[in-house]
Amino acid sequence: QLQLVESGGGLVQPGGSLRLSCAASGFTLGYYAIGWFRQAPGKEREGVSCISSSATSTNYAVSTKGRFTISRDNAKNTVYLQMNSLKPEDTAVYYCAAVRTLFNGGYCYMADYKYDYWGQGTQVTVSS
Repeated sequence: QLQLVESGGGLVQPGGSLRLSCAASGFTLGYYAIGWFRQAPGKEREGVSCISSSATSTNYAVSTKGRFTISRDNAKNTVYLQMNSLKPEDTAVYYCAAVRTLFNGGYCYMADYKYDYWGQGTQVTVSS
């Protein structure tokens, strides 16, 4: 059974950092591109970042570029999202999602409709 589980969310002050993890089970992560998305109350879900199955390609939303870093450890079947210089507007539920691509493929997607598998989400709250 393919499963994604996010962890690492919490409450942090503005300017602080968090590292989110997305642990995969039931499938080999090396065949999948991974995206991170977030949804704030009353807002549509938006793409935050994505990484190709080979980790050779990454993309970031304009609002997170330079502050967030996505990475993956296929041996651990885990993808990470390091979030620095957090702002109150980063407050949202963060989700990771997976879509099968070529093994060691070089592309990923920022559009949520491209993804087939989703985690349950982890809450990130940035507040003083």
